[in-house]
Amino acid sequence: GTGLANPRRPRGPRRAVPCPARPGADPTAIMPAVSKGDGMRGLAVFISDIRNCKSKEAEIKRINKELANIRSKFKGDKALDGYSKKKYVCKLLFIFLLGHDIDFGHMEAVNLLSSNKYTEKQIGYLFISVLVNSNSELIRLINNAIKNDLASRNPTFMCLALHCIANVGSREMGEAFAADIPRILVAGDSMDSVKQSAALCLLRLSSTWRARTSALTCPSAPQGVVTAAVSLITCLCKKNPDDFKTCISLAVSRLSRIVSSASTDLQDYTYYFVPAPWLSVKLLRLLQCYPPPEDAAVKGRLVECLETVLNKAQEPPKSKKVQHSNAKNAILFETISLIIHYDSEPNLLVRACNQLGQFLQHRETNLRYLALESMCTLASSEFSHEAVKTHIDTVINALKTERDVSVRQRAADLLYAMCDRSNAKQIVSEMLRYLETADYAIREEIVLKVAILAEKYAVDYSWYVDTILNLIRIAGDYVSEEVWYRVLQIVTNRDDVQGYAAKTVFEALQAPACHENMVKVGGYILGEFGNLIAGDPRSSPPVQFSLLHSKFHLCSVATRALLLSTYIKFINLFPETKATIQGVLRAGSQLRNADVELQQRAVEYLTLSSVASTDVLATVLEEMPPFPERESSILAKLKRKKGPGAGSALDDGRRDPSSNDINGGVEPTPSTVSTPSPSADLLGLRAAPPPAAPPAPSGAGNLLVDVFSDGPAAQPGLGPSAEEAFLRFVCKNNGVLFENQLLQIGVKSEFRQNLGRMYLFYGNKTSVQFQNFSPTVVHPGDLQTHILSAWPGPLAPVDGGAQVQQVLNIECLRDFLTPPLLSVRFRYGGAPQSLTLKLPVTINKFFQPTEMAAQDFFQRWKQLSLPQQEAQKIFKANHPMDAEVTKAKLLGFGSALLDNVDPNPENFVGAGIIQTKALQVGCLLRLEPNAQAQMYRLTLRTSKEPVSRHLCELLAQQF
Repeated sequence: GTGLANPRRPRGPRRAVPCPARPGADPTAIMPAVSKGDGMRGLAVFISDIRNCKSKEAEIKRINKELANIRSKFKGDKALDGYSKKKYVCKLLFIFLLGHDIDFGHMEAVNLLSSNKYTEKQIGYLFISVLVNSNSELIRLINNAIKNDLASRNPTFMCLALHCIANVGSREMGEAFAADIPRILVAGDSMDSVKQSAALCLLRLSSTWRARTSALTCPSAPQGVVTAAVSLITCLCKKNPDDFKTCISLAVSRLSRIVSSASTDLQDYTYYFVPAPWLSVKLLRLLQCYPPPEDAAVKGRLVECLETVLNKAQEPPKSKKVQHSNAKNAILFETISLIIHYDSEPNLLVRACNQLGQFLQHRETNLRYLALESMCTLASSEFSHEAVKTHIDTVINALKTERDVSVRQRAADLLYAMCDRSNAKQIVSEMLRYLETADYAIREEIVLKVAILAEKYAVDYSWYVDTILNLIRIAGDYVSEEVWYRVLQIVTNRDDVQGYAAKTVFEALQAPACHENMVKVGGYILGEFGNLIAGDPRSSPPVQFSLLHSKFHLCSVATRALLLSTYIKFINLFPETKATIQGVLRAGSQLRNADVELQQRAVEYLTLSSVASTDVLATVLEEMPPFPERESSILAKLKRKKGPGAGSALDDGRRDPSSNDINGGVEPTPSTVSTPSPSADLLGLRAAPPPAAPPAPSGAGNLLVDVFSDGPAAQPGLGPSAEEAFLRFVCKNNGVLFENQLLQIGVKSEFRQNLGRMYLFYGNKTSVQFQNFSPTVVHPGDLQTHILSAWPGPLAPVDGGAQVQQVLNIECLRDFLTPPLLSVRFRYGGAPQSLTLKLPVTINKFFQPTEMAAQDFFQRWKQLSLPQQEAQKIFKANHPMDAEVTKAKLLGFGSALLDNVDPNPENFVGAGIIQTKALQVGCLLRLEPNAQAQMYRLTLRTSKEPVSRHLCELLAQQF
């Protein structure tokens, strides 16, 4: 769990190491000393026995013996004293940490909470924090014990209770103590250590409480309490920034006092001659939640603080110890991050750039990494771009000489960010040179960047063609389809480069070792524009064909299919090659090829060349028209590869006015692209390169994206709540039901009459296998008599980064109002995990759309006229009122939409029958939108009262 006095924070790659948080008044200072009598000899002997076991079997045997002994002690007639309970609970905890399941001893641990001895109470809380989950039956007893400790006014016990609440961190605990913890935080008689723990506990439970900024407001508040409170306020600011705007001036005021103070002024909070470094960093991060202050006085004071930090960075160090430089640099880099975030002070931006430039040659690798990373962002600012460019030689040298691959990758990112028309050739040539020896892990990314820069800043198109062909020659295995598709688009769209491209690619194909991507590019370009170089005897039509065909048998099926399309193009461009090519197509290896795509192409191309007249052949195989302008698919691929949030760094908003984005950025569409591929039309009429498959997820970031047709999966922390996700499934069958940092659950379902089948996809987003992964379906109340569900088979293990599928068969026996629940339990890193979700199975899933004439509809409407058969709701629109979207939602709800029934054409009328095994329930609906008032009136009539009300509620929530 999270230790509250010193919360641990995950480190990113190559980040500067922040020094451990100084809590101010250390909670351990008030903890009683542990006497020698508290040493548990039996526990020490047991641990020693386990360590001395020679085999796994011996260890299990010793553990089973100890478990039997502990169980007998707990069940014995003799009451155990606190010391014995503590000792046995510690043994159970040790056994659990070895990876064994513990199914008893929880009540004894809860009993330890009522002890007045610190060591016994501490062990009780430790056991509960590790082994008890939020769904335990003991949670009420635990909450009562915690409440007693919070009310005890004993600071030691209060801190233990707060630590436990934060470590368990369940919604139930958050709700149970939502009033108590804030009261402790702002109480005047609470000790500083207790206030710190309370603030950090609220940070853990921040979704259940809204903070006050009193800790920042009070000038006399201890720095330790302020440090903890700022962490809480920052978290809340990110969720509700408008509610905490008043903290900006308070944060600036507090930061100003720290920055302008001498190390002796804050002696208790000075770390190696740096005053309050953790609080300074947290205040700077808090300010990054907002734009620059509007108040001129506050803004001036903040600029003065930032300048002071930059000035202090130039001063000689006051200590040679690494802790001093770490603390000083932590504040400096956070200051630079704030300057970059504001992007409004040219002087500060240039100064920040110059300061980072000094770090580029620092002997400390972490500092070089951070400097390169920060300068990537500075390069996107119009104020500091030129200052960044002055360091180009240093960055190029880092790309060549750095031993750490992550630093070299940041250097490549910076070269990409600082590139413009003036230095494009230098940067591209250096990247190409580096590519020959680059690490395999970053080669594809370097290829994409070179391709984008060559296109964006091409001085002339011949240079662009040469660059891309060099890319293929140097790193052909890492040149994705997007890259060579792109060069084909640009060559097709530019008449002035077509001849040069044909000549260059013809020369490249003459190399003895030629990459397959080069063959693809050569096949396409020569098939389209080979006639432009046919006048040279060295590249006559027979020579072109012979050169391409010499590569044919070494290529994959996809490339051979493309070359067959090139051959039929040759027959149109060069009639003198017709006999030779027909001989190739007629060969048994083609007409009887085991691959059906190659066989069919050979048959159809041979027939076309034999039957069609010259005019028909010229019409069918004419040169492809220019491609329509669209965003570069290479840039889109790089954005996907870099992940969310990389868009601004890649397009960077600082478009060089001199960049000429060849053809404005075009991308093939299936109707116009002519590059042959195995899945293309056999005659090459729509022989488009197939869309590139989405890249395999790095780690397991988005395991289920490719499963659903409704759009990309939700990102961790940004997805809807469980209830919102459930409601979205009312009108659709596919999507992501749940997602957090560990697990992603997707659903794909189909329903017919009263039967349904649901595919559940469990994606492990970590690199570790989930232990004891067990999803089960729960039927609350008597739901089992209304709906049946069954798993056809066991679930495969959910390995790290993997996705497994489970099928659920569903049968609707009678109408129902509450959905079944999906309970998922597993262990991750030794800690139990559990969650309960509503399965997206609602009564409307068993709708059978029914078409009705207007007369039949009104007749049936009148028959369902009893008050209990009608449900009506008038409600305000929660989404934009769009007729097409409304129609799509009603169809997704399951009813048929009836045209020309309602006298008002703006209204929607639907009909359907809910199919259950026991009976059928007819349903009629009418939705009346009022665009002027932004209101809806929804009326439903069914033959069963509960169904009318339930369907009305479900459907109303969709608009």
